[in-house]
Amino acid sequence: MIDKRKAKLNMKWQWTKFIIVLVLYLAFLLWVKSWLGLIVVPFIYDAYISKKINWQWWKDTEGPIKFVMSWVDAIIFALVAVYFINLFFFQNYVIPSSSLEKSLLRGDYLFVSKMSYGPRIPQTPLTMPLTQHTLPIFNTKSYIEWPQWDYRRVKGFGKVELNDIVVFNYPAGDSVMMSEKYQAQDYYQTCYMYGIQNVESEKPVDSLSLQEQWDFYQKVMAVGAQVVKDNPGEFGVLDSRPTDRRENYVKRCVGLPGQKLQIKDKIVYLDDKKNKEPDNVQYTYWVNWKQPISEALCEELDITQEDLFSAGANHYMPMTHHAAEVLSQHKELVDSVPVVTDADNVDQGKVYPVNANHHWTRDNYGPVIIPAKGQTIKLTLENIAVYDRPIRVYEKNQLEVKGGKIYINGEQTDKYTFKMDYYWMMGDNRHNSLDSRYWGFVPEDHVVGKPIFIWLSINPDQMGKKYRWHRLFNLVDNIK
Repeated sequence: MIDKRKAKLNMKWQWTKFIIVLVLYLAFLLWVKSWLGLIVVPFIYDAYISKKINWQWWKDTEGPIKFVMSWVDAIIFALVAVYFINLFFFQNYVIPSSSLEKSLLRGDYLFVSKMSYGPRIPQTPLTMPLTQHTLPIFNTKSYIEWPQWDYRRVKGFGKVELNDIVVFNYPAGDSVMMSEKYQAQDYYQTCYMYGIQNVESEKPVDSLSLQEQWDFYQKVMAVGAQVVKDNPGEFGVLDSRPTDRRENYVKRCVGLPGQKLQIKDKIVYLDDKKNKEPDNVQYTYWVNWKQPISEALCEELDITQEDLFSAGANHYMPMTHHAAEVLSQHKELVDSVPVVTDADNVDQGKVYPVNANHHWTRDNYGPVIIPAKGQTIKLTLENIAVYDRPIRVYEKNQLEVKGGKIYINGEQTDKYTFKMDYYWMMGDNRHNSLDSRYWGFVPEDHVVGKPIFIWLSINPDQMGKKYRWHRLFNLVDNIK
């Protein structure tokens, strides 16, 4: 049967197709620098030329087998194609939260380019296409943890640049809690929260030596971890996820490798120079309504139902500078619209790193040096908590602090040379964004890609005019 089918083929055309496919495949292997893929070449040759394997044997059958296998063949081809495209070229991402409003909105569907920064070779290659970490309906892992490959990124069109909007894997998502109450809850923040409630320092923390402060926070985290472990009914199962299977986040890069970053009175400074704020940056203002705001004014100031609900519940509402200015002029609606400050809403102790006593807040933070690949940073008891997680978790070293000295992999040291580039990511909705101020640096191996344009936008708060047609095909690079 195979010989008869082969005899009917135009072999010149078959050889042409084979050569085109082979050249494209070899170019792909050269790009990803993986010559292991050469084992596929004989199968490509057989599919076009030798025809020793009857790849579509089911076409010679009749009845249900032919019908079922034709669908199986189409589905498998589609899954493989989607897996390949998502892995190396682009994928879809939908904005789930308001952390980037008014730049990117909840319900915006983004075309995310993997080519912009170079796609990663999969670290967890055996995964179901179109899923991140969980199979819908079955609620089980959508990937097999073995094999795990080392991080490697192939050449792309460029690198992450300052103020780029970037999609990346959630850095603190390596350990999350899964239960009815907690869905992918941050394990480390939870341990700190319950630990600080159950551990008392013999002296005020400010009066402790730096070594005593380190030991205190290590105990806080250990006690918190024990609380989580002892209460599986509340906290559920602790799930550890590989880097490329962690939740996808999208934020703006406001700090590059090697830069010194500091936030002073809400403004980001890089190497002591003020960084340009996004055009649509938002902060939280205190709003006490005298009467309801009109729908027309809401539309003019781009105030959403979610914003109004927030203001109605506790008077706090995120707004742009322009919206706050205009609203403050409507004295029939409000007396004044003051911006919320650290004095109004202090969050020190919740920001990164939680195992330190820096008195930093979301509006006044740092300074910190963002590590660059090959950069050697001097380590002290003052800054070791900042670099603890990159050194220990992201770059897989043992780190201890004892007797006032720092030990990495059992050797005393006062410096460390970083193996990866790191970035500082923040949302444009500055007072309503879970970002680097709360979980620290984003390593280069967590970077997924760059959003190029909005291909669909659906307003989740509206039943009627759900589609935001004016946002379709807007370029993300134009959102500054």
